[in-house]
Amino acid sequence: MAQKPTDAAKSLGEAIDEIVLALSSLDELSRTTAIRAACEHLKIIFSPGVETTYPIARGARTDTESSISVGRLPDIRELKEEKQPSSANEMAALVAYYLSEIATERKDDVELEDIVKYFKQAKFPLPKRPEFLLTNAKYAGYFESVGDGKYRLNPVGYNLVVHNLPRGAPTSVKGPRRTKRRPSKGKGKRRA
Repeated sequence: MAQKPTDAAKSLGEAIDEIVLALSSLDELSRTTAIRAACEHLKIIFSPGVETTYPIARGARTDTESSISVGRLPDIRELKEEKQPSSANEMAALVAYYLSEIATERKDDVELEDIVKYFKQAKFPLPKRPEFLLTNAKYAGYFESVGDGKYRLNPVGYNLVVHNLPRGAPTSVKGPRRTKRRPSKGKGKRRA
């Protein structure tokens, strides 16, 4: 039977004792799953030595996990190789996602200098006119402008990176598409 949390703060030792007690009756795989879920819920990245995979998104479900091992955050090149962006706009969204969710020094907004730096680090070709890239990615629907040449990844851009890249990856199962019936020519009301 689960206990209700109390208002009194627990000491570190008491918290550890409760965690150990809660996990001691589980098998090893279930313990790992419980610890992973708790860490994802609390937005904690696993420590080195845990044999599992690092979830790309903080708090992401395990079906969006990366093949990158725990204990070391992926760099932008590894993330690019995993997600395989097919355009500069997709790569710009990937850079913004990387900086806001994975990089050691995180930032929510990106600007031209960030894009150029991380395109080069990822060995992704820069467009002929990089100064228009963030504007183009905004019009593609991946960013919102926050002023002063800075842009922030919006939910569409976030979902692109987390759920839709690489493009060939299986997505959710959808029902059959319905097509609209076209009215047939020559049939209908006759003119008198």
